[in-house]
Amino acid sequence: MAKKTIDKTRRSDSQEPDEQDDAVIGTAFRWSLAAIFVGLAIGGGVIYWINRPQPAAPTQRTELASVAVRQVATVQPPDVQFADVTKAAGINFVHNRGAAGAKLLPETMGGGVAVFDFDDDGDQDILFLNSKNWPWDTPLPDQSQQLALYRNDDGKFTDVTQGSGLDVSIYAMGAAVGDYDNDGRVDVFVSAVGANHLFHNLGDGKFADVSESSKTAGEETDWSSGCGWFDFDNDGDLDLFVCNYVRWNKEYDLAQNFQLVGGGRAYGRPQNFEGTFPYLYRNDGDGLFTDVTAQAGLQVKNPLTNVPLAKSLGLTFCDIDEDGWIDILVANDTVQNLIFKNTGKGTFLEFGVPAGIAFDPSGNARGAMGIDVAAIRGSDSMGIAIGNFANEMTAMYVSRRGQMQFTDEAISTGLGPNTRLQLTFGVCYLDYDLDGRLDLMCANGHLEEDINRVQPSQHYAQPPQLFWNAGPLSDTEFVAVDPAHCGEDLVAPMVGRAVAYLDYDRDGDQDVLVTAVGGAPRLLRNDQQLGRHGLRVRLVGDGKQINRDAIGSWVEVTAGDKTYRQQVMPTRSYLTQVELPLTFGLGDAKQIDSLEVQWSDGTKSLLHDVKIDELQTIRYAPQE
Repeated sequence: MAKKTIDKTRRSDSQEPDEQDDAVIGTAFRWSLAAIFVGLAIGGGVIYWINRPQPAAPTQRTELASVAVRQVATVQPPDVQFADVTKAAGINFVHNRGAAGAKLLPETMGGGVAVFDFDDDGDQDILFLNSKNWPWDTPLPDQSQQLALYRNDDGKFTDVTQGSGLDVSIYAMGAAVGDYDNDGRVDVFVSAVGANHLFHNLGDGKFADVSESSKTAGEETDWSSGCGWFDFDNDGDLDLFVCNYVRWNKEYDLAQNFQLVGGGRAYGRPQNFEGTFPYLYRNDGDGLFTDVTAQAGLQVKNPLTNVPLAKSLGLTFCDIDEDGWIDILVANDTVQNLIFKNTGKGTFLEFGVPAGIAFDPSGNARGAMGIDVAAIRGSDSMGIAIGNFANEMTAMYVSRRGQMQFTDEAISTGLGPNTRLQLTFGVCYLDYDLDGRLDLMCANGHLEEDINRVQPSQHYAQPPQLFWNAGPLSDTEFVAVDPAHCGEDLVAPMVGRAVAYLDYDRDGDQDVLVTAVGGAPRLLRNDQQLGRHGLRVRLVGDGKQINRDAIGSWVEVTAGDKTYRQQVMPTRSYLTQVELPLTFGLGDAKQIDSLEVQWSDGTKSLLHDVKIDELQTIRYAPQE
């Protein structure tokens, strides 16, 4: 027993030193951790102290510089009512687009019109461009198949088509009117799907088809669109420019099998069709023309595919750079717009991209339809308006006078936001309220009857739009005119295409004519009663140095401290010809200080004794 006790005692004695060592080590470890934490805290404090944020400097008050802010006024358009007098004036034309269910692309694109004085009696007559039923379809008995010529008899129109020589069945698009042989009678060219037609005015309401003998018919496979007369070589007679749209035939169109979202055939997209070249016909006299398109440098090709680029619809002319040679402006559908700069040597340079009108501000091509150009801010600036497809704003390219460098000011002028949803075809400058500033009229309408089913924001029939020019110092330069200020008749929805102006009742202000594809046109009488003054000017060339119609000549009217400038140019809008006489609004001016004509050959005529509120006819007198 004693031995066992001794063993136990020995066992406990041998463990005691180890336990003491462990306690010492634990205590040392805890102090080490504490030291480390203290060190870190001290180090962190030092680092914070070194890198602490400096206190902000005291705020100093300084005087703000004064800023000059342009004061703009919110303005309302004037009250100018337009009345639909189509039926009352004797016009019962209804356009036939030939649609029978196949949905062929040309059925959406016609509806041109020409305003001109074919009988030289001083008032404005109207030629409606009709399409027709396709030869493989059976026409309905109540569908018209011919062009329609309406003679103006003191504000009432009479259909004088039958027996005129214009009673022909053509799938017509647009027209160009001009006295190409300088005999004092205005002739008519008609563009079409298929061969084109030139009608020589024989007088007494008779026209003769001289398409073949004049060599201006083009090809049976053409689809021609915008067309116009101008004197590109300054030789005193009118030459002819003809746009072509796309290469088209029935079989190719049907083979594309275009479909609406949700089912049903749709009208085709121009992107699926090849582009084309235009025609430039040089007037050689004696009723003969020569096709000089290629040698004039007008056959533009796509640089990537080497195929014709243009898909042209709208057309107008203007000597943009004021070098004495008239240039060509072309609106293209889904490809870039073109300016053909006249070199004065019988050739043209395509200048759309450098000039800034080829694309939208983002560099994209738009679905361009109609086009117009005018001096929109007195005599200092030029504005090119181009109507575009739905969800694309109407363009407003602006440049300083004499400069071929444009900027799209559609948004800043107020025009863009108010035209984004519309599908705009015809665009036309006019001064409907006679205040001296050019306003803008737009014809709108879609291609698809069922578009609202697939796009709720779109409608087949759309309201025409009138934009009042409030001036560049207003908060919105182009103000959309509401029905209260223009009348319900003007903005009633229609499938609009062409828009033209004419003083059909000869009361001194500009009335408006809007056509529809597959429907009736609308003649809108301007009933303004603002008490403002104006002037109508008609120029007559000598037929030798200056073409009879004085197309391409400019008129400047000065009244007080304001100068107004307009060009004699019937070709504008969409497939359209407007009246030749110019209408100048003079506002509250009581007299005209001077009137200067710059004829198309560069010579000038200056008049001082000009009566206000009258029609002034000015004839060219050769310089001694």
